[in-house]
Amino acid sequence: MKDNNNGDDKTGFSRRQMLSFSLAAGVAAGTGVASEANSEPSPSDTKVPELEIGKLDEIKPGAVVEFDYPDDDSPAILLRLNGPAEGGVGPDQSIVAFSRLCTHKGCPLDWNAEQKMLICPCHWSSFDPALKGRMIIGQASQGLPQITLRISEGNIRAVGVEGLIYGRYTNIL
Repeated sequence: MKDNNNGDDKTGFSRRQMLSFSLAAGVAAGTGVASEANSEPSPSDTKVPELEIGKLDEIKPGAVVEFDYPDDDSPAILLRLNGPAEGGVGPDQSIVAFSRLCTHKGCPLDWNAEQKMLICPCHWSSFDPALKGRMIIGQASQGLPQITLRISEGNIRAVGVEGLIYGRYTNIL
């Protein structure tokens, strides 16, 4: 109950004191959350493995190769497009690879060769592999994590991931 004369309630705290206390508690809680979040490993702190995906001379234009990277719980796709792509390697920089997990809800993406897009069958977000996996339309809020590729001795190898795979705080579980 309040004492209408001075704004104090039965606890003896004024509204101003209560608001100050609430603000201080919120700042203290936020600082603790930030410290805890900073203790999590960042995606760049973790070394990803190298994985041989295929031989360059066997990956023809229009090729689609599905694989898991950087671990067995991470479906990925390698595409050899008919022209250059941002972040591409190989002839004409036309070979790219991406996580197949949609950045909206984690549904596995399908390659639509006719539209030249990776499309989510759950909510229809569409990603352009020629534009570094950029989202073109849909409910996703960001582009796809692109898998860093390297060609060595005629072999295409996955050597890293640029971006965070859906549902993770690091790309290695």
